[in-house]
Amino acid sequence: MHKMIKKSFYEKTARNRINSIVDQGSFTEFLKPGTVELSPNLKALDIPGSFDDGVIIGTARIQSSPVRIIAQEGQFMGGAVGEIHGAKVVGLLLKAIQDQSSAVIFLVDSGGVRLHEANAGLIAISEIMRAMLKVRNAGIPIITVIGGTCGAFGGMGISACLSSHIIMSEEGRLALSGPEVIETVKGVEEFDSKDRALVWRVTGGKHRYLLNHVQQLTEDDTNDIRDGIIHALSETSQKKDSDTLSLETLLQKQQSLEEQYTRWFGQKDGLEIWKGMNIEHAEQIPMLSAAEVTQIKQGV
Repeated sequence: MHKMIKKSFYEKTARNRINSIVDQGSFTEFLKPGTVELSPNLKALDIPGSFDDGVIIGTARIQSSPVRIIAQEGQFMGGAVGEIHGAKVVGLLLKAIQDQSSAVIFLVDSGGVRLHEANAGLIAISEIMRAMLKVRNAGIPIITVIGGTCGAFGGMGISACLSSHIIMSEEGRLALSGPEVIETVKGVEEFDSKDRALVWRVTGGKHRYLLNHVQQLTEDDTNDIRDGIIHALSETSQKKDSDTLSLETLLQKQQSLEEQYTRWFGQKDGLEIWKGMNIEHAEQIPMLSAAEVTQIKQGV
C-alpha cells in the first residue's frame, strides 16, 4: 500500500493549513482579501497592515461534515490579536451559533495581544473568550489545533483552553507567558528563552498532553492532524458540549489544576515532572513519537 508523504503543519501558512485538513475544494472564505479595511490602528503608527489582518475565517467540510473554521496567520505580527483580527474571530463564532453549526475548528497560532493596538487588542481577546463560551453553551464543540510557529500564548493561550477539545503536535506550544516574557521579567537564570529544548519540554505538546492539559497529541503531519480532528468531531458529537461547562465539571477541573500546582510548584523543567510521574526513561520523551508518548500516558 502506498504510504502518504508526511506534510508539515508547522511550516504551512494559515490558508495552506486550512486546505490541508478540509475536504478538497470545500473551503469558502468569509470577508475575503480586499473586502476588509486594513487596521486603522497600525496605519496610525505607520506600520504596514495585512489584507486579512492575520486571520482567515470561513466554512468548510471535513469528511463531509460542515464546520466553521478559523486560522490565525503566525507569519503576520506573530498572529497577534488586534481590533479587526478579533472582530473577525468573534463574528465567525457568533455566526456558528446563528447557523447552529456542527463544530468550530480553530487553528490557533498566536503570541497573544497585539501590543501596538493596546486596549483594542485586550478588548478583542475578552470578546473572543466570551464568544467561545457562548458557542459551547449553545452545544457547539470548538476543536482547537495548536501546532504553528507561534504556538498559543498570552490571551490566546487562555482562549485555547476554553475549547472543547485541544489537539497539539510536539511542535506546538501552549502557555500564558511566553519564554521571552518570563526571561525579561525574571531573568535568564529563571528561564532561558534561547534554550529551545527547555522551551519545548515546558510548553510543548508532549508535556501538555502528559499533564492532561490537552486531549490529543499528534505528529507534525497534516494527515495526522486531520485524522485527529475527525476523531474529535466523532467524540464531541456523542455528548452535549454545554454539559461540560457545568459548575460541577469546572470545579473538578479546577481541583485537578490545584493538585498539579501543589505537586509540581518549584519544578523548572518538564523532565523533572516526568520523572516525578514515574515515567521510565523520562529523558527519552523528547525523542519519542506521538504514538509512543500516547502509549506511555496510558500507563501512567
